[in-house]
Amino acid sequence: MWSSARQIAADVRARRASAVDICREALRRINVADPPLHAFLETTESHALARAAAVDAAVAAGQPVGPLAGVPMALKDNICTRFSRTTAGSKILAQHRSPFDATVVQRIEAAGAVVVGKTNLDEFAMGSSTENSAFGPTRNPWDLERVPGGSSGGSAAAVAAGIVPLALGSDTGGSIRQPASFTGVVGLKPTYGRVSRYGLIAYGSSLDQIGPLATSVADAALLLSVIAGHDRHDSTSVDGEPIALTADTPPDVAGLRIGLPRQYFGDGLDEEVRAAVMAAVELLSQLGAQVVEVDLPHSQQNIAVYYVIAMAEASSNLARYDGVHYGHRSAAAADIFELYARSRSEALGAEVKRRIMLGTFALSSGYYDAYYLTALKARRLIQRDFTAALARCDLIACPAAPTPAFRFGEKSDDPLAMYLADVYTIAANLAGIPGLVAPCGFSRQGLPIGLQLLAAPFAENTLLRVMRAYEANTDWWARRPPHGVA
Repeated sequence: MWSSARQIAADVRARRASAVDICREALRRINVADPPLHAFLETTESHALARAAAVDAAVAAGQPVGPLAGVPMALKDNICTRFSRTTAGSKILAQHRSPFDATVVQRIEAAGAVVVGKTNLDEFAMGSSTENSAFGPTRNPWDLERVPGGSSGGSAAAVAAGIVPLALGSDTGGSIRQPASFTGVVGLKPTYGRVSRYGLIAYGSSLDQIGPLATSVADAALLLSVIAGHDRHDSTSVDGEPIALTADTPPDVAGLRIGLPRQYFGDGLDEEVRAAVMAAVELLSQLGAQVVEVDLPHSQQNIAVYYVIAMAEASSNLARYDGVHYGHRSAAAADIFELYARSRSEALGAEVKRRIMLGTFALSSGYYDAYYLTALKARRLIQRDFTAALARCDLIACPAAPTPAFRFGEKSDDPLAMYLADVYTIAANLAGIPGLVAPCGFSRQGLPIGLQLLAAPFAENTLLRVMRAYEANTDWWARRPPHGVA
């Protein structure tokens, strides 16, 4: 298992370790640990070794290197890179090579990070299990018969298995936080606009956000501090309060108010998950936090509102994959209309087609007002619920998922059951607020359970501080899965 990303960077800067040696070790770990997991779609060996050599050369020359100097990292394969393919887990982009690097890639490499590979995901990030990837599923390192969550399942599994200490994922409705819960790592969805989306292959443009997966809260904070900030290529990005958490920040929560939403602890919540989350809240109370009950009265509408909006935006965003400009192009088409139909039919998976069709229906004439416009109005009510609740408390504590990781095939034939796997995460995307997940226990079957904390926009520092206090008083984060690097 790696030491922390902070320690790796400190060792490289002090010349106690070589970035090239660390890179080679990460590549070795991929070769050893990844075959049963299938967390990676592609390794980037030549690029990674060249980047690592450049870091070592800068250190030797006495030049400044960044806070991620020599840290091996993985990227979800819907984040564009010039040095490797970017497939979004889809056959339609199986050979796609981006002409530019995403802003987050530019920022982590400027900070000294070494990207060793691209990770698996549900096709176009549409899924909750990484079963929808066109290139095969990723398996959970805690139990190979169970899913790692989705859609950032590959990034979560790579971190959980100890292959890399840090990875980037994207979160449209829980796609960082739910896999973090299922695999026992830290996952952070930043406030909408905190991190540039330039170079992220779009699913739901008003919902998508890039964020870190890590083995510790401090490392997640470090990575967020590197990728956050305004980008001229993304007009929705802004400069928020700088991320201030460091490894030396005192784990103090005294006086903070933690809200418990009564709607998130009702029917459908696994009893082991409920017990683990409530035990975590009780520990925070013992550390000095005050627990108060809050209401999120429109929670029952979360699933319906989210999927109408997300599918409508997916329908619009995926219209660009038409077989004309780039991506898969059917060889059997007789005219332009058949080219569109055949190219998309041949190369898009069943779940993506389902979401495109439902989204197109919701946007169609005669149904726009009844579905999409109504969903936008309900979204505003959900946002107001969180504003009111967070006026009474500093953050909200709740489960990250209703159950621990489920078995392969358990929900794949029932789309609604699969969508309900995100029932506790999608509201944060609708409201645009940050959410942080870290392990808070294990089921009787040895599967991780995650605690989710939510806060007001740009209050990531509060989330990180409180979760750091919880982490400092527990050892859930120190446990290692059976299918990983020792």
